[in-house]
Amino acid sequence: MQIPSQWRPFLEDEIQKSYFLELQLAVEKEYQDEICYPPKELIFSSLEKCSLKNLKVVIIGQDPYHGVGEANGLCFSVNDGVAIPPSLRNIFREIHSDIDTVFLPNSGNLEHWANQGILLLNATLTVRKDQPNSHKHLQWQIFTNAIIEKIAFQNENIVFLLWGSFAQKKGAKIDRNKHLVLISGHPSPMSANQGKWFGNKHFSQTNDYLKAINKIPIQWFSR
Repeated sequence: MQIPSQWRPFLEDEIQKSYFLELQLAVEKEYQDEICYPPKELIFSSLEKCSLKNLKVVIIGQDPYHGVGEANGLCFSVNDGVAIPPSLRNIFREIHSDIDTVFLPNSGNLEHWANQGILLLNATLTVRKDQPNSHKHLQWQIFTNAIIEKIAFQNENIVFLLWGSFAQKKGAKIDRNKHLVLISGHPSPMSANQGKWFGNKHFSQTNDYLKAINKIPIQWFSR
């Protein structure tokens, strides 16, 4: 488990702490004894794919998809060729209605978001096959809390998209005077069908904010 080089100085003090060393050992053992996702080389894909220098937006998920071939290390994202999960399909539906464009995605791979400066960060970065939240007992939460807190403290004008109560609790300490924090229900079918997701307009609000601070807006749909 190697932290990507561009993020390593930013997180150097954190990865030297005893809990992180314990976490590394625990994750290594899990991958030896069990089938776990994402593939070990993609555990830190959210950091690898998103440049710290170009960071604009943070989206917080819970844990990776636990089915075969689904997880690619980016929250809400799946590999090319994998059926688009219901939550992501609802995200795409909201983009379609929020941004005046024809949007018919054939892939749920969100690497093109990460490449534009969106940190797609799960709270827990690993999971056992077919066992959701099976690694919640590991110390990933401490590490990902530290990432969020460091970003919020050391940067300004980052957009935090907090979808659902879990993400909102995780982002509770973010300074609303320094950053744009947008909250809504989770895009999962249960929440979305209760009227807590659709119509939040987070995608146009994000781009309006980025343009107002002279940053390039996000291209939410791949060409």
